[in-house]
Amino acid sequence: MSVAVLFLLGLGLLEAEGRRNRCFFNRTQEYCTCYNLSEETAGSLIQCLAATVVEFRGGELEKYIAFPIRDLDPSVIETLGSLIIQKIIISGVLVPEILLARVLRFFSYTNVKDLAFDSCVFQGTGDWHEMDGQSLPISSLSFHNVTSAPLMGNEKAFSSLSTWLETLQDLAVTSSHITSLPCAIGRVFRALHSLDLAQNSLGDESLAPAFCQGAFPQLQVLSLQHNNLTSYHSVCESVQLLQELQDLNLSQNKLMADPSSSCQWPASLRIFNLSNTGLDEVLTPLPANLEVLDVSFNHLHTVDISLSSLKKLFLSQNLLQAIPSIRNYPVLDTLYLDNNSITELSWNEVKLLGRLQDVDVANNPFNCSCSGARGLQSLAATGHLGQGWPRDYTCQSPPGYQGWQVVAVPVSVLQCHRTAVVAPLCVALALLGLAGA
Repeated sequence: MSVAVLFLLGLGLLEAEGRRNRCFFNRTQEYCTCYNLSEETAGSLIQCLAATVVEFRGGELEKYIAFPIRDLDPSVIETLGSLIIQKIIISGVLVPEILLARVLRFFSYTNVKDLAFDSCVFQGTGDWHEMDGQSLPISSLSFHNVTSAPLMGNEKAFSSLSTWLETLQDLAVTSSHITSLPCAIGRVFRALHSLDLAQNSLGDESLAPAFCQGAFPQLQVLSLQHNNLTSYHSVCESVQLLQELQDLNLSQNKLMADPSSSCQWPASLRIFNLSNTGLDEVLTPLPANLEVLDVSFNHLHTVDISLSSLKKLFLSQNLLQAIPSIRNYPVLDTLYLDNNSITELSWNEVKLLGRLQDVDVANNPFNCSCSGARGLQSLAATGHLGQGWPRDYTCQSPPGYQGWQVVAVPVSVLQCHRTAVVAPLCVALALLGLAGA
């Protein structure tokens, strides 16, 4: 039997009703999927030797708790090192932690960089002492929709794994009902660059301990999307110690603003996502060097801020009746204003918007008077309105053009500026009449 088979059998995936117990290899994607693998059908694992990604779906591991895990001889280690598998995904599996602790060290002999658990249940307590001082090639670790014992109280396991965890680059624990993250755990992740904690149950009071002094010192990207955060000020204070933070996502939290707040966000912050947070104003102060700001899906009526470094501003799905002053953002290249209450763009606004690379003002209640339609058509002529033009640009007024696409509204000089054409013509005719007399 192949060494790879023996290694993957250590995961011990069992049969489940309604699925064939074998592996399927997609050569184009270099992706191999194994359904409910059993020892009898393990031969199909040979297909996965050419895959860069292997996914195991379904089964339980309880049967293999007593499975003998022995040290590997040099030839086996050499073979494992020759495999091209870069990522392993384990989904829909009951995982006894004691078994996981015993097989995890075998990853040190492979080239696997990414390990993901999806919809798994971690059961029991593992004996992690064999991982003391052990390093692993895995740099990205993710858990989605997993059930396990609370992180509080598991500091011993993290201590045994510290040699590996302090080199980990990316960690995601999403949709897993996390309510807290102990300070001691954050201090283990010395080199972590990206932390995704989206769709959990973190509250305002749990953030300060999680991001305590010395925790996540190299963190650059943090997602707290869709948690139970409510205080804009508390979140700001909780992340102040993350001096390397560049990208912060607070979207889909219902944040309450404190008008008297003067909290300073980390000066390193470049990307800030506050979309769908219930805000009715853009709160200041904001990081002076911010480059991307997303405040879409809120209740903004106006945006009166000035950011000299801002390159991308997303204001979709708000209540804006006019565009913000473009002069407040001298290096802006992207502006999204779709699904607001904007009825018309002035000619000066059109000229300023025409200097941007990407503009979206679709699905606004446009007044297609001659000046309104002309401005949008001129802006479209620059080629910067994107795929929404002309389909998503329709007229709401005047009544004669309601429901028309803006592109179809006539804007010729004779039709839109009849007075400007007729008056000079009358003067000319009058002069000709006088000359003839």
